[in-house]
Parts: sequence; C-alpha cells; structure tokens
Amino acid sequence: MIRSMTGFGEATTDVQGVHYAVEVRSINNKFYKASIRLPEELEGLEAEIDSRLRRRLTRGSITLKARLSDPTARAAYRINIEALQSYIERLGQLPHEVGHPVPIDVAGLIQLPGVLQPPSDFESRIEKAKPVIYDLLDSACDRLIEMRDREGAMLLEDLHRQYESIGARLERIAGRTQTVVEEYHHRLRARIESMLKDANIHVNEADLVREVAIYAERSDIAEEITRLKAHLCQFRDLVDGDGCEPVGRTLDFLAQELLREANTIASKSNDAQISRDIVEIKGAIDRIKEQVQNVE
Repeated sequence: MIRSMTGFGEATTDVQGVHYAVEVRSINNKFYKASIRLPEELEGLEAEIDSRLRRRLTRGSITLKARLSDPTARAAYRINIEALQSYIERLGQLPHEVGHPVPIDVAGLIQLPGVLQPPSDFESRIEKAKPVIYDLLDSACDRLIEMRDREGAMLLEDLHRQYESIGARLERIAGRTQTVVEEYHHRLRARIESMLKDANIHVNEADLVREVAIYAERSDIAEEITRLKAHLCQFRDLVDGDGCEPVGRTLDFLAQELLREANTIASKSNDAQISRDIVEIKGAIDRIKEQVQNVE
C-alpha cells in the first residue's frame, strides 16, 4: 500500500473545564524521527507518547505538540512563602556585603528554585490527563494517516504512469536488439566491400562473421534487459500490493537498481533508437526516484 510521509492531524476536547489539544505533523525522512513538545506538567508522558507514535508511524520527521489549558483557579501554582522569605532575607544582606544597593525583581524571585510549587492535586491532574491526551493522539494520528493515504493515491497514479512507460520502451528495446546486430552486419559488409572494390579483393566471410560476433557480444544487452524487467516486475508488485508494511525504502533501492541497469544498456548500445528509448527510460526512473522519497 502506497502512503505518503507528508501529513497533518489534530484533535481537541474539553474535559471538566480543561481544554486539551494534540497536533501531529510529518514530513519526509529516511528514518523515524520524532520531536515531541509538551507543556511542563505533561513532560513525564514523553516516552509513552513517543512509543505510541512509533506504533502508528514508521517513517518521517514527526512533530507532535500537546497543549493543556485550565482557566480555573485550581490550576494556579502555590507560592512557597517560607522559601520566598528566605530569598528576600538573603538579598537584604547583599548591600552590606557588596557595598551598593541591590534591586529586587519580584518576577525574578518567583523563578527561583522552590518558590513556585505545583498545585496540591498535581499528580492526580496528570493521571486524569493521560487517557485524554492518548485518545487525542490516536485521533490526530488517524487524521494524519488519512491525509497520507490521499497523497499516497496521487503518488500511486504517477508511479503507474512511469513504470508503464518504462515497460513499453523496454519491450521496444528488446525487440530491437537482434535487428541492431543484423544492421551492423549489413553496414560492415557494405563498408568493407566499398573499400576493397577498387583493389578487386573479396570479403572473407569468416572474418566478417567473427567481427560481427565480437560486436554482438560487446553490445549484448539481453542480461541487462532481463534484470531490468525483473526489477520492474518487483517494483510493480510492491506498488500495487495491499500489504500494510511500508515499502518506501525498498522502492528507493529498486529505483537505484533500475537506473544502474539503464546506464549499462546506454553504455553498451550504439543504436540511435535504443539510445532515445533509454533516455526516456532514465527520465522516468528519475521521476520515480523523486516520488518514492515521499513514500512511507
């Protein structure tokens, strides 16, 4: 099954006055790479969230953002008065020690370790948030995968066009190979006879056949055509298969092998028609290589 690596999904809900939101984005990557951004109170869930993402998405650069908004008074952090008083007393002694006044920034005091304390029910609020966040994660992934499937369908259409074009031109090349040798035989005979005509010397048929055989062996592309057809057949099976396993990496490898065989054919053949078909085949393979970079 062809599925794109590009997608987006989000899900939101309100539970007991608390607003929860999860957003998941993905773009191309050879491997799985996740960036998870959570509010401070949910940071302890990062490992489990990453594990759940891995079960749903196997390739791509994944960015997940979760938000939690609680407008009620119960979400407010408590101020540790004893810790704050201790800092103020210590700061009050600094002017005598350094010899000049030291300004006190209230906002800075609040950020000092131990001054702000989480709500008394902090742990229970996290436990309540877990199932909500996990459900939203699943819903966001469902929507992202739906988008990946839609883009995958468009990729599939283009891949069909490319490998069908390659197959048609490959059949034409295969039918041309024997004709190329025969045409070379006739051209070589005509050239030699033209050169030896004035000298009244006849062509040695055995030498001519030997030269044609050498040319046929040097320009033989039957093996490359067979391998190219086999790779193309495997490519088609993967593209049209209904399995759930990702096939992007395998398609990328096969595209490289297709190009390798096409380059070998191009280097061996001196026929203009075959060369034109190979140029078109290589163009189609380049298009395939470009497209499979976005296949999961």
